[in-house]
Amino acid sequence: MTASSSPLKFIRQDVQSMHAYAVQDSAGFIKLDAMENPFALPAALQAKLGERLGRVAINRYPGKRVDDLKAALRAYAQVPADYGLMLGNGSDELISLLAMACDVSNAKILAPLPGFVMYAMSAQLQGLQFIGVDLTADFALDTPAMLAAINQEKPAITYLAYPNNPTANLWDAAAIRQIIAACAAYGGMVVMDEAYQPFSSLSWMDEIKAAPEKNANVLLMRTLSKFGLAGVRLGYMAGPQALINEIDKLRPPYNISVLNAECALFALENSEEFKQQAGMITAQRAMLLEALAKIPKLKAYPSDANMITVRTPDADAAFAHLKAQGILVKNISKMHPLLKNCLRLTVGTPDENAKMLAALSGI
Repeated sequence: MTASSSPLKFIRQDVQSMHAYAVQDSAGFIKLDAMENPFALPAALQAKLGERLGRVAINRYPGKRVDDLKAALRAYAQVPADYGLMLGNGSDELISLLAMACDVSNAKILAPLPGFVMYAMSAQLQGLQFIGVDLTADFALDTPAMLAAINQEKPAITYLAYPNNPTANLWDAAAIRQIIAACAAYGGMVVMDEAYQPFSSLSWMDEIKAAPEKNANVLLMRTLSKFGLAGVRLGYMAGPQALINEIDKLRPPYNISVLNAECALFALENSEEFKQQAGMITAQRAMLLEALAKIPKLKAYPSDANMITVRTPDADAAFAHLKAQGILVKNISKMHPLLKNCLRLTVGTPDENAKMLAALSGI
């Protein structure tokens, strides 16, 4: 087949030059690389869920159960009554739909860096310009730089992950208020991405409810992946009804399977179990931060998520050492210059964390 007759000629060149999202092979490893909840459902709940899923009408398209799920999520997240809510096949789909909705002339997407890779990828795939603004050396928002970029570029969407991925920290609320106001001045949206909300000490939802008029340009996005349903793939986004209505027009019909919806409803009905799991994870996070502070040559950064960013003398060597000990973490050292020699450690079970600490102490 010649180049002129190959179907590849119709595939965009920028897509052909991209690298596909890589997932590490975790077979045989203690898996601490993907910010997953490490706790499985108790056997009794597994049995109940299995029976319930067996009764689902999988021969029919999803219908009312998706509406039931939206109502349950509204109650769980305490979404204001006059706000809209839409569902996505994970937060990734919502991010893609937002880029699609804002694909107007000269539209731009802005986010702090290092940050979640899908913000920039969604912009690229939709043909929008992405503006990245570096964090400070200690992973705080560079407020003057953010405001300058917003005033100059006037992005359609500014993403603020709260807490941030991969740095795991919360940002100063006063700085966020300034950014929201700067975007509101010209009609720009701010998306507060609270993927790690189950482990965070703060939520911007409280700010929205306290000052709705000052957050009229804010969309709040969450996922049930960190709640404990990473395999279910369910994200949701709340915001002013007029905004949600327009973005929801782009959602594929039946994007949430009836099995996903039923799993999510079951989890929300048993939210106390997942709350207890989140409590164990945050307690283990505190233990890890205290223990990591005692290991020479390692620097662990503050975390409000279920992961910890750690700077090592040599990230590649540390990653290889951990892998040789059967422990898989994420080497983020090449994601951004500010992350030089950094690893991202997911908080696991007590036994997994003990083994990870022992391996780290041996570097």
